[in-house]
Amino acid sequence: MLMVHVVKKKAIDLIYEDSNLKNITSSENFSTFSFEWYDKKQVDPVTGLTPYNNMHKVLDVCQSFVQTFDNSFSNLLLTGVGKTFLANCIAKELLDTYHSVIYLTATEFFKCFENSDFRRNLDNSIDVNYFLECDLLIIDDLGTESSNSYTNSKLFYVINERLLRNKSVIISSNFTISQIEDFYSERIFSRIISSYTILRLFGTDIRYLKRTKMLKN
Repeated sequence: MLMVHVVKKKAIDLIYEDSNLKNITSSENFSTFSFEWYDKKQVDPVTGLTPYNNMHKVLDVCQSFVQTFDNSFSNLLLTGVGKTFLANCIAKELLDTYHSVIYLTATEFFKCFENSDFRRNLDNSIDVNYFLECDLLIIDDLGTESSNSYTNSKLFYVINERLLRNKSVIISSNFTISQIEDFYSERIFSRIISSYTILRLFGTDIRYLKRTKMLKN
């Protein structure tokens, strides 16, 4: 059984031959995470929390997701500022503990299906079955792709199949929950709203804050 797992992980690791995910996670991980970018005064009217206090709660959930990954099944939907950084933090922890992780932007994710369905002879095409078999699938920036019946059907297929297999998914998006409901099919929205822990991150854009600080220095 262990040998099968190792073989699958090696196969999935081939996806990263042309990817910089491992380089990214060397700088974006829980040890480099900082609360300094989150305001302690402005209160969000929806949650009654400041960005700083909210981020403490969100970080606790993300770290718990990693710590209990092998013993419990859960999925995350990250929305708002800093979502990609957190997804990278989780990816780093699980990669370091020999889990198979596939991390793709939404555009890349759907392009893989198009290549598999319509361009089968591509040398660098990815076996989309890995999307069902890997330990963790991360789809970043959902909503940036062109939405149509094809992409909706592929997204539902993967989300639903991984739910049936108890295989975790992390989705990040700039969409609000109501926008997700409007943008995707009722079946997709139903699966997400009922089976994902929704983590809303809010505050000032962190990339903007970092650029501003750099210019001042």
